[in-house]
Amino acid sequence: MPENTQDDVRALYMEHGPMVRRRVRRFFGEHEAQEVCQEVFVKIIERYATFRGESSTLTWVYRLTTNHCLNRLRDSRRRQELLAQYTTDAAYLDQPYSSDAYTQLLCKQLWRQLDDELLKIFVYYHVDGMTQQEIADVTGVSDRTISNRLAKLAEQARAYSKGI
Repeated sequence: MPENTQDDVRALYMEHGPMVRRRVRRFFGEHEAQEVCQEVFVKIIERYATFRGESSTLTWVYRLTTNHCLNRLRDSRRRQELLAQYTTDAAYLDQPYSSDAYTQLLCKQLWRQLDDELLKIFVYYHVDGMTQQEIADVTGVSDRTISNRLAKLAEQARAYSKGI
C-alpha cells in the first residue's frame, strides 16, 4: 500500500473509528465488536482505492460498516448459530430491557425476512433514526424511492404481524 494511502486510512481510523465501534455494537455484542471493527477497517483498506469521493468519507465508512454488519449476520455459519441460539425470544424475556439487546434481536429476525435493500432502509430509518433524505443520501437513491420502500416495509410488517 502506498505511503499516502496508509496515512489516509490512518486518518480515517482516527476520525471515524469511534463511529464504526458504536455502529458495530448496534448489531453485535461487546464480545464481537472488536473483531468486527477490525474486519470493517480491513474492508476500508481493501476498497480505499475505489472510493470516488461522490459522498463524504463519513457516509462511505458508515455505509460500508452497515453493509458489513448485515452481511456478517447473513453468513451461513453465523445464521446456523443464531437459529440455534435464538429459536425463541424467551431468552430475552428473562433479561433486563436493553435497547441494544432489543435492536440486535430485531435485526437478527429481520435479516431472515427482508431483502437486502429493505433491511438497510429499515435499519437506517428505525434503528438509526435517519430522515428519508439522509437515507437517500447514504443509499444514493431519491427520497421518493425511500418513501416507497418505507411504505413497502410497513406493508410487509403488517403482513408479518398477522402471521404471528
